[in-house]
Amino acid sequence: MKKIQLKYVFTFGILALILACSTKKDNYINRKWHSTNTKYNVLYNGNLALEKGITDVKATYSDDFWNVLPLERMQITPAEQKEGAATKNANFERAETKATKAIQIHSMNIGGYEKNNQIDESYLMLGKSRYYENRYLPAMEAFNYILYKYPTSNNVYQAQVWREKVNLKLENEQLAIKNLNRTLKGQKVTGQDLADIHSVLAQAYIKKNVLDSAIVSVKISKKETKLKEEKARYTFILGQLYEKMHYSDSAYVAFQEVIDMKRKSPRSYTIYSHLKQANQFDFQSGDTIAFHKNLDKLLENIENKSFRDVIHHQRAVFYDKKGKDKLAILNYNKSIKNSVSDKYLASLNYRNISEIYYRNRNFHFVKKYLDSTLVQLPEKHIEVKPTKKRLEIITDVVKYQDIISYSDSIISVSKMSASEKIKFYQNHIAKLKISDSIAAKKAADNLALSKQNQKADMFSGDNFSDNLNPKDKNSAGGISMAKNPVLEQPLTKQPVSSSGMQSNFYFYNAVTVAQGKINFKKKWGEIKYGDNWKTIAVSNQNQTENASEEETEEETVDKIDEVGAEPKYKTAFYIDKLPKDSKILDSLNVEANYARFQLGSIFKEKLKENKLAITSFDDILVNTPENKLILPTYYNLYQLYSAEKNEKALVFKQKIVSEYPESRYASAFNNTTINADITADSEFNMLYTKVEKGLFREANLEIDALLKKYDGDELNAKFDVLKAKITARLFGLSAYKEALQKIVENYPKAAETKKIESILNTDIPVLESLKFGEKPKTYNLVFITNYPNEVSHKNLIEKLNKYAKESGDSKVKVSNDIYNVDKNMIVLHGIINKTTAESVANYLKEHKDFKLKDTPIIISNEDYKVVQVRKNIEEYLAKIK
Repeated sequence: MKKIQLKYVFTFGILALILACSTKKDNYINRKWHSTNTKYNVLYNGNLALEKGITDVKATYSDDFWNVLPLERMQITPAEQKEGAATKNANFERAETKATKAIQIHSMNIGGYEKNNQIDESYLMLGKSRYYENRYLPAMEAFNYILYKYPTSNNVYQAQVWREKVNLKLENEQLAIKNLNRTLKGQKVTGQDLADIHSVLAQAYIKKNVLDSAIVSVKISKKETKLKEEKARYTFILGQLYEKMHYSDSAYVAFQEVIDMKRKSPRSYTIYSHLKQANQFDFQSGDTIAFHKNLDKLLENIENKSFRDVIHHQRAVFYDKKGKDKLAILNYNKSIKNSVSDKYLASLNYRNISEIYYRNRNFHFVKKYLDSTLVQLPEKHIEVKPTKKRLEIITDVVKYQDIISYSDSIISVSKMSASEKIKFYQNHIAKLKISDSIAAKKAADNLALSKQNQKADMFSGDNFSDNLNPKDKNSAGGISMAKNPVLEQPLTKQPVSSSGMQSNFYFYNAVTVAQGKINFKKKWGEIKYGDNWKTIAVSNQNQTENASEEETEEETVDKIDEVGAEPKYKTAFYIDKLPKDSKILDSLNVEANYARFQLGSIFKEKLKENKLAITSFDDILVNTPENKLILPTYYNLYQLYSAEKNEKALVFKQKIVSEYPESRYASAFNNTTINADITADSEFNMLYTKVEKGLFREANLEIDALLKKYDGDELNAKFDVLKAKITARLFGLSAYKEALQKIVENYPKAAETKKIESILNTDIPVLESLKFGEKPKTYNLVFITNYPNEVSHKNLIEKLNKYAKESGDSKVKVSNDIYNVDKNMIVLHGIINKTTAESVANYLKEHKDFKLKDTPIIISNEDYKVVQVRKNIEEYLAKIK
């Protein structure tokens, strides 16, 4: 009986379960079944995946505390991700799959109404997972579906919040502000929903730079949220906003509130709050003892280990503002050493060190640290471009300083007497020996330490037996280890010397041996191994000591040098390399003065360092400058001294007026015919435009006058390059090559020179290799005319154009080409072969519609190129005769 009852119960249960699975029937069992299954099965697992994904986002997200933090910790977008990085989080994919499954399997849309009260939760999860995967438009669809289909849902505010988050990601800040304000006005929102709405609203205001409204919303979010991490974050952001609006006291209070939260606040917010407060420290009259005590306390706390880079940076900033450069650099370097992941902080350290060296005028170190700054800066950071520009300027400064230093040192030493040269290089060699000796000792110490470590490893513990062959572990050379009295004794450590060696015995001490080798070489030189080495060395030394007093300069040098010493330890090694020809010294002086002029221009125009610019230009005048540098140097010094309100400006003004009365500078002082808007740049640009338009003859008439007018100007090299281009078109390859060679000779260090050298080495040889007789592809009819020819040969050009149109061949065209200063070539291009070209010439001469009187030159297109490049039409005519 019981079995029968169980059978009916089981059957009834199965039938009820089957009926409950239907999504088309609106009854209590069906609704309860699908709601429970959705909530405790599908959505439960989906929520676990979503929460884990969000935890991953927060763990991997790195806040940029140097800017106002976003109110939401969000994973980076695919565009921001580095190449090769993962683009999706598997947890969000799983959450989306679960949400989709809940909607597809458990949705009960009956009569236009959803009967499963968990489907809105599913759409919310679907939208969130898409949002965190940076798929914003599909996410918005999910949130909009909740707002339109479930207006009475308890998730409607969350859907609103997340939809506006999507609008912020799509840069629709104004729309988000409008929607959220409408929500706040129309309904009463409280608790976490209110906190979330105002957090999104605040973010929108921050993006729109409406900071006062953002502050109001952040305050509300901070007050309403129940999450500790959010409360700390909102408080910190509030402090940042106050700081940005220059409300220092309010910012200080907000940061103190974060600090007072202690362990309720994440450590990063607490540390950066301390440092934000430190930025407000009064470096002139503040309590420095309390300041350093606070930083020391932060450094000593082991929990702050990962933030030591920030703490050391703040201490470095303190010393930097106090003008204690050495301590500042020391702490900046400590910050760099302790740097973990904050690349921008590392870039700040390098940049600040570069600024210290800039103040001390050490431009080589400035360049070095600016290089490091760029390496650390993210590629798209706002500071990359200005840093690159500054680095380019400093690189030029270093380049010109090196040129000046190199040239001046050679010139100054070359002008010394023989005895002065010897003394100068002896001092250099003495310093070199000391540095080499220190380096050798350091190398010997490192070698000895390495051997000591190897020996310790060999005889330590089990390693001793491991270093023996397997067959030798129990015997050595056939003698039993147990019976060997030496091996039976315990191993004792050798006495350690003061330098860390295993023994004080001379040949066991690597440092002593290395030093001994150096001393031997100093005394005896490089001596080959063999008999009587000492006698030979002494004999050589005696010969040197008994040399005649009436020696030449080279013999005197050899006498003073140590016999057998390395070349770098001999004064002759350096003296022999000094230039003897006065022309070389003059060229070095010219090069140095050019570098001084460029350096002065950089200091004046780009770095606005007037005193350094004055020094550079003054140095030109005392170092026998070329004539073309004198006038622009005078004018630059006049401008600089005028800016400094120095009376010397009048001196240089008088020099310009008296020594160069016809110059444009003198005209400017005398208020004669000069236009203030006309500058070297503007005139160069106008001339360049003419060249680009093909007006070579017109440009040629102006270029020489402009070269004379702007002689010594920074753009003078560019004017010469433009003249070379004009020369190529009007006078041919030989004149072009000569013009380029002069530019290289006159401007050896100019930026244009490298390009010109490349042209001379690659392009010019190719053009010079062009010759008559190359295999023809097409032929041309060439009519040589006098320039100008537009009026006199208008009829010829019209008839050739008419023929080209009637020919029906698109390759047949007419051009009016420049040949030289007073000749043009009217050319009919694109005739298929020479026979056809001859027929066309006869046709144009005989046909009633043309009746051309001029006789054309029939030339292949390849030979025509040679004629235009070399300007040698006479040579071609002589060849075809």
